[in-house]
Amino acid sequence: MRFNHLDLNLLVALDVLLEEQNITRAAERLHMTQSATSGVLGRLRTYFEDELLVQVGRKMQPTPFALELVHPVREVLLTIKSSITAKPVFAPTTSKRHFRLVTSDYLISVLFAQVIQKIHQEAPNITFEMLGPGDNSGELLIRGEVDLMIVPERYIIEGHPSKLLFEEEHVCVVWQGNTLVGDSLTLEQYMDMGHVSVGFGRSRHMSIEEWFMNQYGFNRRLEVITNDFNTLPQLVVGTQRIATMHQRLARLYAEYLPLRILPPPVRIPVMREFMLWHRSVDGDPMHRWLRERISEFIQHLEQDHIAARDTSHPESRLAK
Repeated sequence: MRFNHLDLNLLVALDVLLEEQNITRAAERLHMTQSATSGVLGRLRTYFEDELLVQVGRKMQPTPFALELVHPVREVLLTIKSSITAKPVFAPTTSKRHFRLVTSDYLISVLFAQVIQKIHQEAPNITFEMLGPGDNSGELLIRGEVDLMIVPERYIIEGHPSKLLFEEEHVCVVWQGNTLVGDSLTLEQYMDMGHVSVGFGRSRHMSIEEWFMNQYGFNRRLEVITNDFNTLPQLVVGTQRIATMHQRLARLYAEYLPLRILPPPVRIPVMREFMLWHRSVDGDPMHRWLRERISEFIQHLEQDHIAARDTSHPESRLAK
């Protein structure tokens, strides 16, 4: 298919070339030989009258014009995928769609393991791939390479739809044998203790360090940094350390590990978890069905959470 003398099949190759900036890797993704991929790049250069990618040392770098093409080319391909080539079939019971979700291990443990079980009852052939958060998670959504992100509010991407799923409190967790604190915690005690925290991505972004710095002008003393939320409570057992973590996950692990849950010494802002998706799939029937089911199931789980918190865990009310 051609448009204004441009073979639209070349846009797929251009998208890959601009992302990889490497002939060998682009050829592998396009299932082409390196020489054929180089030929495609030559045709693109002729059409756009620009080098697009130039060799600088051992690497290829995009020209200024190529950088301007990255976003519109990706948007065109996503539009074609969602509105022209995608079949508007809505049959959850027989659908074999594969959905890729970006979400943390914390959310999988406290919510999404149950949500996926529920969805399986209505759509047994739907499959899921769960990706952990990283430095490029937002870029994956923008490029249409993931279907949904379930992330805190600060990661919402402007221009793409989102929906609030639930709110979460933070609590402090210590080993039952911890002798540094009793049933309550002062800010001075909190700051003097060694902390276990989570760091994500190459930047090792910490979940609440920036807030503590802005609010109090200092950071916690981090003695252990792990790469997922589920190991936080495990790493305080048998130590005098403390972890600040999501209330739901703390309650879950307190049922199996010798832990004490304490209210934080300061009011930590409520965390708001959002579901967001690329605007190009906003009207996709199966995608919309999945979003609605996730939202409905989480609302039911929220009601159970509130009831359990108010009747069985008075320390959680203190955390408020």
